[in-house]
Order: sequence, then structure tokens, then C-alpha cells
Amino acid sequence: MQLYGLKACDSCRKARKALQNQQVDYIDVREGQVPDAVLEAALVKFGDALLNCASTTWRGLDEVARTGEPLALLKAHPTLMKRPLIVHDGEMTLGWKPDVAAHYAALLGA
Repeated sequence: MQLYGLKACDSCRKARKALQNQQVDYIDVREGQVPDAVLEAALVKFGDALLNCASTTWRGLDEVARTGEPLALLKAHPTLMKRPLIVHDGEMTLGWKPDVAAHYAALLGA
């Protein structure tokens, strides 16, 4: 299981705490690259929902940059990705809402 997120993100901290008894590779998107294949698959699955348009990073971009290709934006500014992005057995989830938390609790027998 891979969890892509940020150390300072509340949702990522909640997810890490809930999954602490599992073998999880935690990748801070500021420090490590999200593999291109993972980003591409996440864009196919989640579309524009993968971009966090409420983030300070997004607000710091000019209008021209905001119209860029989502994949290029995410590569240039990894903190634009909504988080956490969790990859487990070929399945992906985005965020840590109650439905996602319940999914992993049931899946992992927590």
C-alpha cells in the first residue's frame, strides 16, 4: 500500500493513523516523486477532482498556469494534488472522507 500525501496535511495524518498497523509506504509529495504511471492512472480515475483548486499553491498560480495540462501542473507543483492518494492492490482512493475510511477499515479488518 502506498499513501501519497503531505506531512502537514490533516487528512493524511488521519489516514496514516488509521492505517498505522498496516504495511504502508508513505510518500511525501514534496520530498518524493509520484510515479508518472500513478499520476496518469489517478487522472484517468478522478479527473479534475485530483487537482486541489482550493489550495494555496493553486491560488498562487496565474491564470495562464491554471489552464495548463493537469499532468504537467501536478508534476511541476505536486502539492496541487488532493490527498491522500492511496494505492492498494491496483485500486486507488482519493481523500480521507468517512466512506474511504470505512472502505479501508472493512478491507483491512480494522
